[in-house]
Amino acid sequence: MESPNLKIPHSKTNKVSYGLGGLGREFLKMAFDTYVFFYYETEVGLNVWYIGIALIIFAVYNAINDPLIGYLTNREFKFTKKWGRRFPLILLGGIPMGLCYFLMFTPPNVDPRTDALILFSWLLMGAILFDTFHSLFFVNYQSLFPDKFRSAEERRSVTGITVPLGVLGVALGAIIPPLFINYGNLESYAVQGIAALVFSVLMMLLSIPGVREEPETIELYLKSLEKKEERASFIDSTKRALQQRSFVSYVILYTMYSATTVSMVASISYVVRFILKMEANATTLLMAGMLIGTLASSPLWVKYANNTDNNRKTMLIATFLMSLFTIPFIFLENYVLLIIAILIWGVSLGGWWVMLFPIMSDIIDESIVRHKKRDEGTYTGIQQFFGRLGSIIQVLSFAIIHTMTGFIEGSATQPPSAIWGIHIHLGLVPMLCMFIGGIIFWKFYDLTPEKTQANQQQIKEMNL
Repeated sequence: MESPNLKIPHSKTNKVSYGLGGLGREFLKMAFDTYVFFYYETEVGLNVWYIGIALIIFAVYNAINDPLIGYLTNREFKFTKKWGRRFPLILLGGIPMGLCYFLMFTPPNVDPRTDALILFSWLLMGAILFDTFHSLFFVNYQSLFPDKFRSAEERRSVTGITVPLGVLGVALGAIIPPLFINYGNLESYAVQGIAALVFSVLMMLLSIPGVREEPETIELYLKSLEKKEERASFIDSTKRALQQRSFVSYVILYTMYSATTVSMVASISYVVRFILKMEANATTLLMAGMLIGTLASSPLWVKYANNTDNNRKTMLIATFLMSLFTIPFIFLENYVLLIIAILIWGVSLGGWWVMLFPIMSDIIDESIVRHKKRDEGTYTGIQQFFGRLGSIIQVLSFAIIHTMTGFIEGSATQPPSAIWGIHIHLGLVPMLCMFIGGIIFWKFYDLTPEKTQANQQQIKEMNL
């Protein structure tokens, strides 16, 4: 019997609405990654190791929190029959994220040296709250994707819409906040926090039609529960996922990708202020370059992926291009040349984004065939766990590099050695991360087009 969910038509409007949820999330994540570390080090004047320890604790917490949320939400709730198993949790996580982001930029007005522990605690608790809601949103948002969009063709079609929207969210997350920021003015950071809060809530509300689950999807899930299978423990579910070769190779690549993007994003404000010696609004054209490169290339990546019908090959090309196109950032110090370089880098980023959900969906399809059940939440949670390891790489590299190169917290100018350190975490570290991740993915990821097609056919026959 064919799964009824395979016949559900999704309009372009519905797909756009789904993508707006991702836009809001990417907006906040980009703003968080760009300004939190920079704000507490250069504006508040908190010692870099206090910042580093706070963000590492936060990342470790979320490394555990993400897969745990994935496991805990991968079950039936009282609201499931009426509202679906993902939709209420997506809203519960998505809407408060903006408020938590705003609170990050309203720390107590205390001396960063004598009262460092107060600022440390504010940063730590704010980060934990922000990412708890982020995890609740994104684990369920991404888990909805393979269940809502079943065929390889539709998944690529949806990414052709959601990727440009996600990239737009990334760009706006870097473009909108600096319009309100004045270096040296702490209140201006709170103002940008309010702007981010309003924008993110609006996007989450507009995403409601797209993230609602169809009655057929809910019915299919409830029927699957009638089998009365014993639910595996969290530890057993995690072990089972980590025995899947394709998944392990992908999450290692995802860790390197996370370290790359967070390092580059967090470096931009340092580049603008200390290397280019420009105001915060200079960030706008830099991110516009990335936006143009990514948006212009996304349809071409989708077309290439459809023509080759080979997700693995497309992901590998995008990965190694990202590594190659990062090299210029190691030495460039000219504003125009940096805009051109980030535009070219955006072309490779477009390919990575286009393949992110299809690759993960192929992995989840393989897990369904292996274990005869859907367990998207656990897989997505583990993916986010590894993403947090990427954040730890970024935080540690910044703290170590700034300490070794003599970066001065709270100072408007930096010595030449500190400028070289900024180049290292802008270009060299990301380049090495993507190259290492690409090699591992090439060596161990084994889902060929033939395997993915066979998995989708078996899922259809199993009525899952």
